[in-house]
Amino acid sequence: MSDSEKAAKVMEALKAAERAPEQIALPILNGIVGLVQGDHEQRLEVEEARSSAFLAICEVGKALHRGQPGTAYGR
Repeated sequence: MSDSEKAAKVMEALKAAERAPEQIALPILNGIVGLVQGDHEQRLEVEEARSSAFLAICEVGKALHRGQPGTAYGR
């Protein structure tokens, strides 16, 4: 899967997770973590974007796990 295909899949999953209840959103987020983990060395800008996306997904997942959906999505 190309990087642009991964990015499209991640965006689609994030939009679905945003609309879903917490118990459904968390598995969606867990399913895309692997797509934003680096599998080979990229340019610094790409690696920074990838790591930022990974950390953001993890933070949203942690907030959902703690039962804080409003905090997770900035609502």
